[in-house]
Amino acid sequence: MSKPEIDEATNEKLEAQAFRALVAHLRARPDVQNIDLMNLAGFCRNCLSRWYREAAESIGLSLADAEAREIIYGMPYKTWQAETQRPASDASQAAFAAKPDH
Repeated sequence: MSKPEIDEATNEKLEAQAFRALVAHLRARPDVQNIDLMNLAGFCRNCLSRWYREAAESIGLSLADAEAREIIYGMPYKTWQAETQRPASDASQAAFAAKPDH
């Protein structure tokens, strides 16, 4: 089976849809802590918000870190922390510290 030809505009629409699905999934799973995402996938919600801010900057839009985080988290970051963030376990902290690329 061959891969279909996808033009750039369609590809961008597909990527945008996949991005929105990822953000919605992360918003629906506040039980998944950022440190666990970092340990398993090498990125977290904060990384995603930074990439979003960098993308905005690449087209000349000024976006503060707090604004980008609110877009990704669906609420102010401090609210998300207060409502859902748990202290990281010793094992999670040790795994994170052992990663060379954090």
